Amino acid sequence: MKIVLIILAVLIALFILSQIWAKTGQRNIETYPFVVEGKYDTFEIRTYEASLFTSVKLPYVGYKKTSGKGFSILAGYIFGGNERKEKIAMTSPVAMSLEDTMTVMFMVPKKFKQQSLPQPDQSRIVFREEPEKTVAAITFGGWANDKK
Repeated sequence: MKIVLIILAVLIALFILSQIWAKTGQRNIETYPFVVEGKYDTFEIRTYEASLFTSVKLPYVGYKKTSGKGFSILAGYIFGGNERKEKIAMTSPVAMSLEDTMTVMFMVPKKFKQQSLPQPDQSRIVFREEPEKTVAAITFGGWANDKK
């Protein structure tokens, strides 16, 4: 019985430590700054500050396939797929716009200016300055898909 209690205590301790580690890691990720202007039942009105993004525009062939490809291209850039083989910190969230094409964007960490960023290995990656904007934002559980 003692062994079962010790194993259970160790498992609980490991779980708690993993949750603390995950939360600490999330605090180190730079996020797209915004101010909540108003809250409603199903959405918020947010004002996002002007920010620099890396982006890639792809033909739309379904949410999962296109967003995955866009994410992979941009992740390759920040994981060293650039002229200096420099790693660039991940930011949150990944922004996407969907029209007849899909544009996937990663915010550039604030310590960089466009002139100081290494050139991407992929010619489809472009840098774009997004102006300050006010948007309606919704939240939903789980993963995004074509329906959501």
